[in-house]
Amino acid sequence: MFSNRKKSEIPFFIAEVGQNHQGSLDTALEYIRVFSAVGADAVKFQTRNNKYLFDLEAYGAHYDSENAFDSTYGLHREKLELKPEWLPVLKNECDKHNVKFMSTPFDEPSLELLTTCNVDILKVASFDIGNLPFINKIALTKIPVVMSVGGGKIDQIKSSVDLILKTHSDLALLHCVSEYPCEHNRLGLSSIKTLSEQYPSCLIGSSDHFSGILSGPVAYMQGARIFEKHVTLNRSWKGSDHSFALEPEGFRKFVRDTNRTREMLPSKPTLEIGQEAVFKKLGKSIIAKRDLKAGEILDLENLSGKIFRNQFIPVRESNRILGRKIKKNIKSGSPLTHDDLL
Repeated sequence: MFSNRKKSEIPFFIAEVGQNHQGSLDTALEYIRVFSAVGADAVKFQTRNNKYLFDLEAYGAHYDSENAFDSTYGLHREKLELKPEWLPVLKNECDKHNVKFMSTPFDEPSLELLTTCNVDILKVASFDIGNLPFINKIALTKIPVVMSVGGGKIDQIKSSVDLILKTHSDLALLHCVSEYPCEHNRLGLSSIKTLSEQYPSCLIGSSDHFSGILSGPVAYMQGARIFEKHVTLNRSWKGSDHSFALEPEGFRKFVRDTNRTREMLPSKPTLEIGQEAVFKKLGKSIIAKRDLKAGEILDLENLSGKIFRNQFIPVRESNRILGRKIKKNIKSGSPLTHDDLL
């Protein structure tokens, strides 16, 4: 999947739902329908077995937050999880709308669960950079992998990447700053070039928690070709990720502007320059500034410009006729033609 896209200039877009579905299957399905229609190539969820992932103390810790869905952190998390039996339903919905079904397993039981429902792409979260025992299990599935490198040191990133590449080459790396939200001056998008240089065999991209859309075009110009962006159906909903996520119209514009970036870069064909409609309509033609006599040399003092209904020699071409002689007398204000020149 990703190894085949390495030379493509066309971006791959991931709509990161995370747990913004609020623990509702109907809402999760709506995310797939909505964001597949506005440019997503993959819709990503998160999969956790909370009782396996958290120890008893962490699971039962009191959780006092405006975004809490229950009084303890474990129960809060449980309210936001997709039920295991829902995952095949989400996979089928993704297939129906021609997008990849993608999820982040946060633990070994969740990884095993995802492999049984034919997930298209696995995500290694920034939290698991350097977690080689877990990354090895992910690699052995041979399922395409996207890895965010937020919070990872150089050696941690390298050991993680090398471990996956020993098994398969279907790997995409995302530059990421693990701040939620991330201010524009903390994005560090120049790191995308560094990743491209260090891992030339991998598809390189960006996962950002910036609340706007400018990060997409800028990241593209740094070499990113795969983009992950948090999405929501309503930024005012309760939950920590909604406020910086993109609503459908914002995601549509993110995709549009990132795609437009590559179309903005090529230079205009030389033969088209100066042939624009505005120049044909309002471009000046070279005229005689005064009466000119046959044999007179054209110079800066005896030429000027005027707009005609039909254009003659454009004034921008005056450099090509200065110093040349004219064949015949030309009255003041009359346009010059190439036939008038020696």
